[in-house]
Amino acid sequence: MRNIFRLLICLIGFSQITFSQKNNNDTFPDGTLIPNWFKDYTKIELKNLGKKYSVTDYGVSNDSAKIQTLAIQKIIDKASANGGGVIVIPKGVFLSGALFFKPKTSLYISEGATLKGSDNISDYPIMPSRMEGQNLDYFPALVNAYGVDGFSISGKGTLNGNGSKYWEAFWARRKVNPKCTNLEVSRPRLVFVWNSNNVQLQDVKLINSGFWTNHFYKCNNVKILNVYIFSPHLEAKAPSTDAIDIDICSNVLIKGCYMSVNDDAIALKGGKGPYADQDKNNGPNSNIIIEDCHFGFCHSALTNGSESIHNRNVIMRNCQIDGASRLLWLKMRPDTPQRYEFIRVENIKGEAKTCLAIFAWKQFFDLKGRPDVPLSYGDNITLKNIDLKCDTFYGVEKDPNVRLSNFTFENLNIEATNTAIDKSIIKGVTFKNVYINKKRIE
Repeated sequence: MRNIFRLLICLIGFSQITFSQKNNNDTFPDGTLIPNWFKDYTKIELKNLGKKYSVTDYGVSNDSAKIQTLAIQKIIDKASANGGGVIVIPKGVFLSGALFFKPKTSLYISEGATLKGSDNISDYPIMPSRMEGQNLDYFPALVNAYGVDGFSISGKGTLNGNGSKYWEAFWARRKVNPKCTNLEVSRPRLVFVWNSNNVQLQDVKLINSGFWTNHFYKCNNVKILNVYIFSPHLEAKAPSTDAIDIDICSNVLIKGCYMSVNDDAIALKGGKGPYADQDKNNGPNSNIIIEDCHFGFCHSALTNGSESIHNRNVIMRNCQIDGASRLLWLKMRPDTPQRYEFIRVENIKGEAKTCLAIFAWKQFFDLKGRPDVPLSYGDNITLKNIDLKCDTFYGVEKDPNVRLSNFTFENLNIEATNTAIDKSIIKGVTFKNVYINKKRIE
């Protein structure tokens, strides 16, 4: 009986038990230890956030049709001036433009409560910001935290970007100019956090963003726990509504989240352009763990780029994929020097159009006079313990400006239509116990 069982394992590639087991590896892909910080899933409690400032106790009316930006901002400013506290959105719908949280303040959205964004862009005053790999003056988000260490958004309520008018404006512009950039149409993000440490988002629903849903720029120690993120991809088609954009951050944990948006789910950013690596506003992402998440429709579950210069030590594990266009995507900009290294995707089940996608991303390509094309690198990439149904398994394009090395494919059970694999594109590629359409790949 034991020999029969071993034979069955050999025939299917690996046991399904693989996927029910949690990954017990305590190291990042480069071998460094994963700090205990990543294993602490403690939720924030309202009682520990300081004095509670329920907005309806401080002059905000429970009127879903009234813009109340100034009144809510006044409460945030008051809380900060008085030593800090938590701004509580009680049950009901409250309409607002851009809000700016101050030091020692945080946001709590009660169950049954909705903080809803204005669909009038004039309620989002242009100011210094960061978009698409460049620092520029742009519209802020609905919820903003600039230099707010310890900032948090918690509660079981909803942040609603109310984005439909912004989406309509974008698609109307695209009809006039199919090559228009994302920035040509005025749209706000839902959450923007800049230069803040020890940030935590938990339990809330983040829906219908006008632009990117969450954007973290130059932040350290960010936890996103059990958050629901959604923007439609059918009929309304919310453009550029990335679920989570990580832009020059270190130590990021995304755990137990649901993400379904009409763009990338998790995108690692950090700068773009032929001299992006020399710009002090740009930089790397490091030590990112994505685990126990569920992905609905998205252009990619995990994307490196399109504006990114260096990502290192990224783990995505124990996730369910349902309808993503891609599982792992390395966007290689031919006008930007990039290095994507030590990335591990493991213990994954589900469906995606493409398992691994690596190809030149030429949207808005601009060498800005640089005479040579900068080289880019993908190194030490591992896909392990994956059970996936897809159209294409190995969507890897040969590119003279890209150097790919040390890829490992291990314990894969793939059902695919396009099974072509060109091993010569990657220097040092290993296939171990990989089955495509039940055929072992050597």
